[in-house]
Amino acid sequence: MAILPIDHHVRKFPLTAISKLSPYTGLIISVFLLVLFLIRFYILELFLLKKMYGSRYTDLADANRRSFVNHHIAGFTKIGILIIAAYPFGSVTFGTAGFHTPYMSGSRISMGDVLVISAQMLIGMFIFELIYRTKISPISMVHHMASVLIGQAAITISIDMEKDSSTEFLLCTVWGAFDIIAEFLPHLTLILYRIYPNSPGFLLAIFRVACLTTFLGTISETMVAMYLFGQLWSRWTLSFKIATPVLHVAFSAAQFHGTHIFYRMWQKQKRIIRDRRDEERQVAKEQLAP
Repeated sequence: MAILPIDHHVRKFPLTAISKLSPYTGLIISVFLLVLFLIRFYILELFLLKKMYGSRYTDLADANRRSFVNHHIAGFTKIGILIIAAYPFGSVTFGTAGFHTPYMSGSRISMGDVLVISAQMLIGMFIFELIYRTKISPISMVHHMASVLIGQAAITISIDMEKDSSTEFLLCTVWGAFDIIAEFLPHLTLILYRIYPNSPGFLLAIFRVACLTTFLGTISETMVAMYLFGQLWSRWTLSFKIATPVLHVAFSAAQFHGTHIFYRMWQKQKRIIRDRRDEERQVAKEQLAP
């Protein structure tokens, strides 16, 4: 994969259709949602989670059980997206490839085809969470709804090759990549929280790591996304010049909200450890007392 200076590559990125699959995103996302249903109902809930976790899963309240299942769905979906989309994302965003570059030499599948399918997988994951979970924070709800609408709109406007459509989708892939990478560990962290609820030392460590990685991921995402946005300033229409920063602030607020949640959980485990040590010291004093 040849590498050009990113500012040169992005500024010269051509206005083009993303993929021949763009008109069929409704079908793609419908199929993916059906696959998620089959995995959730027949594999996770009916068999796998009960076998793996036993009473730690079955004893959960309904809202917590749904959250537990959703984190497995989201985690595995993001792993799948990373496997199939890492190469085309890097080639198109930071290399010299375009949306119509073959995915592999001689292949009829293009980089854009894979990116469109990956986008539908991520959007489908967000829709699944909105429908399946019984408890979701307002900030997360707004983040998911905005991600769904913006991702689908970026693909839709590319069908007629409207101005900004190619670069808008390119910027969406950057947001999506950071979301996948920075938000994977939180899914794993919350799964481990349900498996080991009485291990405060372990939980303190993973909540601290999740807190720091989500914070640094949001900062890094902002730097990269706004750098690319600035490089493309002359190509944006007025509506995109206004909407893009506003939407990015909304996305960042949702991610910082997650960072704050992990910080509070980190501090909670720290208090539990401190209280246990105080109790142990008190018991030791009472045993030594005459």
